[in-house]
Amino acid sequence: MRLEPASRTDRWLEPWLPLVTERAGVGPVLELGCGSGKDTAVLASAGLHVVAIDASAEAVAAAKDAVPDATFLCRDIRAPFPACLAEVGAVIASLSLHYFSWPETAGLVERIRSCMRHGGVLLCRLNSTRDHNYGASGYPVISEGYFLVEGSPKRFFDERNVADLFATGWRTLSCREQVIDRYALPKAVWEVVVERDT
Repeated sequence: MRLEPASRTDRWLEPWLPLVTERAGVGPVLELGCGSGKDTAVLASAGLHVVAIDASAEAVAAAKDAVPDATFLCRDIRAPFPACLAEVGAVIASLSLHYFSWPETAGLVERIRSCMRHGGVLLCRLNSTRDHNYGASGYPVISEGYFLVEGSPKRFFDERNVADLFATGWRTLSCREQVIDRYALPKAVWEVVVERDT
């Protein structure tokens, strides 16, 4: 399969903003692993209220400075979501679901689904097994597709893994493998948009 190139500015969310806006309605968008707030800013500039979570206090502080209108929580994304996030219509998780064992990853995806209302959408990006610039080869193996990359565990997904992750309770709206230019070197990812269907 040939990987599709992405824009040099990594404007991945822009084509999906109408869908995110429609499904979020008047409620918040939940962003998991917001980092310094690059995607948070895109969502907020579209008029969406974002509740963003990241485990790094430094990243959350930077994101708060960049996007003061969003709500930020410093916590592990595997921790229970706040009660105010029940029945959300849209969840964003760009390159934040890859640090965990397969059972933890599958459990997190199920928790995301359970906090969404019927028809809610999850937009996520996952490390591809072709992401050799950022750890898909040459590192100690923890388990299949899961490596210890510079001291941190990192999971890489192939097409079968992506299908397995969203096999139950989701309808796939879009799934494509591509190269993005968000970082210093090209990065291979899966961009996945799924809808809760049960």
